[in-house]
Amino acid sequence: MSKKVNKKTVAALIIIVSVFALVTLCYVQGGFDYLEYKMYDLRVTTLAPYTRPSDDIILILLDQDSIDWARQERSWSWPWPRQAYAQIIDYVKIGGASSFAFDVIFSEPSLYDTVFDSMLNAVESFDSTDSIEFAEEGLRSNPAFNDDESFALASSDFGRVVQTVFLSTQSGSTKVWPETLNTPLFDTRSWTQGLSEFDILTGEVGAQFPVDVLRDSARAIGNITGKADPDGVFRRHNLFAVFDDKAIPGLAAASLLASGLDSKISYDEKKQLITWGAYQIPVDKNGRTLLRFRGNLDRYIPYTAREILESSASYHAGDEPLLPPDNFAGKYIFFGYYAPGLFDICTNPISSVYPGVGMHVTMLDNLLQQDFIRDVPVSAGIVICLVITVLVCFFVLYSGKITVSLGASCAVLIIIIIGAFFAYHKAGLWLPMAAPMASAIFAFLASTLYNYATEGSQKRFIKSAFSQYLSPTVIDQLLTNPKMLQLGGERREISIFFSDIQGFTTVSEKLDPTRLTVMLNDYLSFMTDTILESGGTIDKYEGDAIIAFWNAPLSYEDHAARALSASLSCQKLLAEKQETFYEQYGVRLLTRIGLNTGYAVVGNMGSTKRFDYTMLGDSVNLAARLEGQNKQFGTYLMCTESTFKKAVKFGTFFGRNLANLAVVGKSEPVTVYEPVSEAVWQEKRELFERFEEARVLFYEAQFAKALPIFESLVEDKASFYYAQQCRYYKEHISEWKGYWQATSK
Repeated sequence: MSKKVNKKTVAALIIIVSVFALVTLCYVQGGFDYLEYKMYDLRVTTLAPYTRPSDDIILILLDQDSIDWARQERSWSWPWPRQAYAQIIDYVKIGGASSFAFDVIFSEPSLYDTVFDSMLNAVESFDSTDSIEFAEEGLRSNPAFNDDESFALASSDFGRVVQTVFLSTQSGSTKVWPETLNTPLFDTRSWTQGLSEFDILTGEVGAQFPVDVLRDSARAIGNITGKADPDGVFRRHNLFAVFDDKAIPGLAAASLLASGLDSKISYDEKKQLITWGAYQIPVDKNGRTLLRFRGNLDRYIPYTAREILESSASYHAGDEPLLPPDNFAGKYIFFGYYAPGLFDICTNPISSVYPGVGMHVTMLDNLLQQDFIRDVPVSAGIVICLVITVLVCFFVLYSGKITVSLGASCAVLIIIIIGAFFAYHKAGLWLPMAAPMASAIFAFLASTLYNYATEGSQKRFIKSAFSQYLSPTVIDQLLTNPKMLQLGGERREISIFFSDIQGFTTVSEKLDPTRLTVMLNDYLSFMTDTILESGGTIDKYEGDAIIAFWNAPLSYEDHAARALSASLSCQKLLAEKQETFYEQYGVRLLTRIGLNTGYAVVGNMGSTKRFDYTMLGDSVNLAARLEGQNKQFGTYLMCTESTFKKAVKFGTFFGRNLANLAVVGKSEPVTVYEPVSEAVWQEKRELFERFEEARVLFYEAQFAKALPIFESLVEDKASFYYAQQCRYYKEHISEWKGYWQATSK
């Protein structure tokens, strides 16, 4: 016993060291980065709805509706005259906004100013000096001209407008910060290190500024250049960018500077923390800050340019504006384009087409609420991986039961996930998930393989896991060839079976609990035996309902034929036992069955304490729907065309094309059949032929022709329901969709 324990202890140490070394190497070298990014993004998107966007931020978006409105109501073609932005600024100024930031670069003079210059040149050709002066005075007094000047004047009057600068190594004609530009920059003179490590771009950087008159009228200039993570997703943003050895504030920071905040900042290199007045901004070694995204931009206060312009017009006309100026009191306002083809997009955890202005909005939001996300040190991640490796190896090697080791390992994975989500949401920490989960998985696999090799745990696991829903013959085959079973789930084509007793509630009310249990056990036993004998797998029982499938875990090429044959056998056996059930329990049982063949995910699924070998997928849902749709046709066995056609390749089956049916929740119809025994087919062959004739007319929308045929088939319940549909659509032909639309499950 001592030797066995020592041997296992040595094995445990070898597994722990090997797994830990492998995971740590991959972790440090960035082998898990891509997966970690995606897991982090899942946290962001899942938890974003549980955060609250700042009420101090307002978005004004120039959307397509605003463009269309301006073209119709104000005869503005695109691009708009700059006086439009002047009007917007004037209106928020009335309300007392804290700042107004444009996420737009007005790098070219207004087209309207170009027209103005051309008209002035034409005026100078007049013969009379008086005529020239009169014409020039008229042109200059027109508000449609002097367009950039009117925009600049509004900006200067407000005194808190932020214009943008775009930094790039590929564009930008300006290579140095303009000497005459006196907008605030961050004061980094107290820093103990240089700014070079905080460069966003490497190489020769150029800057693209707005036209001079707009640039010089701004209270602040904000950088809009960002840098994505290696996978191309923007998760971080910079408080400032370095250009010409100067700390150029980002658009969010510029909004605060424009509102009057001091520009002095300090940096604690050890803590990797920038302090700016009352704000603290955690950064990585390159000066980038992890953002806490709130979700889509519509979670902020979104207004459109049209709403502002209409409100301004109403206000100055003495009418009640749609948006009172007070709405903007003390608010930080961002203006951006939001029409198709106009706005810049960036990929971030929220969306692959997220408007770029949202990055700046989120940065300011995090500043105001002081809830940035922080990276944990790599050393902390390594310690977490070591602890998890030791725990999983201990549970797997020493538990003695596969259910315990599997449950414990799953519990560790769940703890990793919950811990990472909790740390993000409550503590603002990015805890690694990929490396710890890899540690748990590798440790589990290595330890389990050791157990299989030394103790034969694999066979015991298979037998205990599948004894409840596979026949003994199938289990023996799995024990002989375990490779036939893929644990954890796989996508494969299966034939799916759902059955339910008609009116079971009424039946159960007639019997006391004891007799009901005995009766139900008798019913489920012969139904289950029939399914298992055909090679089927019982998924689960839900009261009187049976859910089963074929072609997993063992493969059967003729799985559709097996499923259809078993279903017909179940109905035959039930018919034969009707008198017995009535004599013993005083009830007659009728069962509805739905069958479908399609692809689904099949495998062990469930909780850390209990799991089932089950199936998931749209094809499973369809089979469940078909069981219930029997009620709409008065049938008791219904299958999809997929099941029927695959079955007839391996045997002789009979049935009629019942309907082109769109089940509840689906807009696309499927062809469904009613399989019957050979005896029923021969007995009702003439009826089925007449039904087919009427069915074809029905789906050709010839309801008047189909109706008398259906009415003549008085003994057929499906024909009775079709006759009802014919009468309805004769009077409501406009509602006809070309298929039978199910109205209930």
